[in-house]
Amino acid sequence: MTVTEATERRRVFADLTPLRTSADFRRLWFGSSVSWVGQGMTTLAISLQVYDITRSPFSVGLVGLFSLVPLIVFGLYGGAIADTVDRRRLGLASSSGSAVLSVALATAAFAHFHQVWFLYGIVALQSVCGALNAPARSSMIPRLLPPEQLRAANALNSMTTTFGTLVGPSLGGLIVGLAGYQTAYLIDAIAFSASLYAMWRLPSMLPERTGAKRASVLDGLRFLATRPNLRMTFFSDFCAMILAHPRALFPAIAVLWFGGDAKTTGLLVAAPAFGALLGGVLSGWQGRIRHHGQAILLSVACWGTAIAAFGLTRNLWLGLLLLAVAGYADTVSMIFRNTMMQVAAPDEMRGRLQGVFIVVVAGGPRLGDFLAGSVADLTTPAIAVTGGGLACVVAIGLLTLYAKGFRRYDAEHPTA
Repeated sequence: MTVTEATERRRVFADLTPLRTSADFRRLWFGSSVSWVGQGMTTLAISLQVYDITRSPFSVGLVGLFSLVPLIVFGLYGGAIADTVDRRRLGLASSSGSAVLSVALATAAFAHFHQVWFLYGIVALQSVCGALNAPARSSMIPRLLPPEQLRAANALNSMTTTFGTLVGPSLGGLIVGLAGYQTAYLIDAIAFSASLYAMWRLPSMLPERTGAKRASVLDGLRFLATRPNLRMTFFSDFCAMILAHPRALFPAIAVLWFGGDAKTTGLLVAAPAFGALLGGVLSGWQGRIRHHGQAILLSVACWGTAIAAFGLTRNLWLGLLLLAVAGYADTVSMIFRNTMMQVAAPDEMRGRLQGVFIVVVAGGPRLGDFLAGSVADLTTPAIAVTGGGLACVVAIGLLTLYAKGFRRYDAEHPTA
């Protein structure tokens, strides 16, 4: 391959420069890739085990609640802690905690200790570890790479997350069926060794504090209140995740629109994830984008348009294509939003902003599920989906008119 051909390839596919230039980032990325697959396996295995014990879909639904509440509560505090202590040590401690919890699950399964309360408790503690780990891990990236490589790094990280979400549950179901819950949990515990090794090899990551004052959640929120461009990254995501998030309606849509069953629902769930994975794989062109704010606004508008169009179609394959387009747009938005937070925010605030990011990412879709379900119950699923998509487009249009500074945001001259 010639130099010209290689350059053209990078313009289409994900830029691998961060993996080539930084051994620390390469180890961290590989460790995350392995651990995300393991966590996906455990997530499905726990749901299956809860159902085996209770035979109650409601009890399975409570798994999500026990996971969500600690994630939201500790997401903000995890960010404050990451801006106070050595982020490497925090990452090591939280990853070690997750590994120990997986060992506890495997031990209980080997001992035939099948108690729902125990599984709920483990799920909650896993969320606490995740809420502490994510801000620390994300705020490390700008210390490992130069600013011009952060967008590419976020694209690579998005591939890791989506790949784990797609492959982990499928692999988990297969392993549980062949070798039982204990094997799935044990593999997850072993998978964390890659992440632990990557963290262990990192240098110390003390925040670059400008004063002796201890980092606090309120200080982070006050900082965000004075930074309109960073605020807009959250507002724009709310437009998509709250107003146009039809995931809760997929079971009904599969039956009412497409005459399908659980397999059809699975396809509807997988389509946005497949599009999101493509968003990371085919992210090379994003390196030529300087105005990240405009890219975010257009991506969210694309999400809303695709969701609105999905609400109008009754052809399954066209519907899956539209959902994949929405997933692709969501990943593009996420990559640029994460990059803006890492570049435009000072190091001493990155952990807390990532904590807010976790709360938005975790809480927004749940609010969207509630809104879509409520509107569909009062009207029809078609009105809920198409109306939500159009509402997203209108809302992001109004934000575009309001946020002139966000539209002018230049990656070469970042301002918060």
